[in-house]
Amino acid sequence: MKALSRLSSMLELLGTRHRRRVLAPRCGRDFASNDYLGLAQSSLLRDAAQKALGRGVPLGSGGSRLLRGNHPEHEALEHEAAAFFNAEAALFMGGGFQANQAIFSTLPAAEDLILYDVLVHASAHEGMRMGRAQTRAFAHNDVAAARLTIEEWLAEGGTGQIWIAVESIYSMEGDIAPLNALSDLALRHGAILVVDEAHATGVFGPNGRGLAHGLEADLLTLHTCGKGLGVSGGLICGPRVIIETLINRARPFIFATAPSPFNAALVRAVLQHLQTDRSLILNAQSRTRHAHTIARQFGIPKEALNSHIIPIILGDDAKTMETAEKLQAKGFDVRGIRPPTVPRGTSRLRVSITGNVGKEDINDLFETLAQQQAEAA
Repeated sequence: MKALSRLSSMLELLGTRHRRRVLAPRCGRDFASNDYLGLAQSSLLRDAAQKALGRGVPLGSGGSRLLRGNHPEHEALEHEAAAFFNAEAALFMGGGFQANQAIFSTLPAAEDLILYDVLVHASAHEGMRMGRAQTRAFAHNDVAAARLTIEEWLAEGGTGQIWIAVESIYSMEGDIAPLNALSDLALRHGAILVVDEAHATGVFGPNGRGLAHGLEADLLTLHTCGKGLGVSGGLICGPRVIIETLINRARPFIFATAPSPFNAALVRAVLQHLQTDRSLILNAQSRTRHAHTIARQFGIPKEALNSHIIPIILGDDAKTMETAEKLQAKGFDVRGIRPPTVPRGTSRLRVSITGNVGKEDINDLFETLAQQQAEAA
C-alpha cells in the first residue's frame, strides 16, 4: 500500500536524522519527568485515593460532562480551584493539551487578534489552527516586540479583542515570562492575558498558585494537574462568562469523555494540602537552588538557570541523543530534546529537577555529565 510505504520511508528518514521518537521505559534517577513536587507516587495521594474509594468516588465518568459524565467531584474541584487560583470560575478538562485547544479554538472571534509568544506550547498552536482569529507571533519574552505588533495591527484597522498568549515558565527553556510588563501591556490595550501555568502550578506563587496570581490584567489561566500536582487533567480558570462559553461552545469539552471523578478527588486533595503545608514547595525551591549552584560550578551559563527546568544546549541532534543515552546507562533518566520540539540547531538535554531526586543525586548527575564532556573533548 502506498500509504504504508510512505509512512515507512518517513520513519526511516527520521531515524537517519536522529529524530525518530520511541517509547522508552522509565528507569534510573528521575531528571526527566514533570513531577516537580514528587507527588505522583506519594503517600499523600495514596491516602487521598483510599479515602476517595472509601466514599464511593467512581474511577470512570461514563460519558461527557454534558451527558451523564458530570459528577459532584468535578463540581467540587472546580469550586475549590476557582477559589484557590482567585478566579470567578474554573473548568476541569482531561489535560492541558485539550484545554489549550478549547481556549484558542473557541473564544477568540474572527475579527480578534491572538498575539502569542513564539515559544508557546504546541497545544496553543493547535487551538489557534482550529480557530478563526488572526494570529501573530512575537519574539520570545520580548514585550517591546509584542507592543509593536499590537500597534501595527491597530494601524492596519484591527478592531477586535486582543488575546495575549504566553507561558509563565517555558517548558523547554525553563525561563520566566515578564508577566508584570505583559499585564501592563494588556491593560493598556484592553487585552485578555492568557497564561499557561503548566510548569509553575504547585511550585511557584503563593502556596503554588502560579506566577500569574495577583496580576491586574483581565486574566485567563491554565493549570495542568499532571505536573507539579502529580495527577492528571487541566483546570481553566477565569471569568464565569468565559467558562460558561467553553461549556457551551468548546468542542474539545463537549465531545470528550469527562475526566475521571477519581482524578478530580485527588486534585482536590493536593490543592487542599498546598493551602496548609508549604513544605513541598520549600523543598522544591531548595533543590532548585542547589541545582543552580552545582550547575554553575560545572560551567552551565547563568542565563540557563531560571527555574527547575535546566536546558543544556548541545546543538547537534546525534550528539544530544548520544549524551542522553550515556547518562541513562549511568542511571540518570535524562532525555534529549530535538526539533521540531525545539528550534533547529538547539537540541538539548532537558534536566528537570523533580521531587524524586535529592541533592546528592543532583551532584552525581552534573559530575557524570562533566566527565562525559571531558572524555569527548
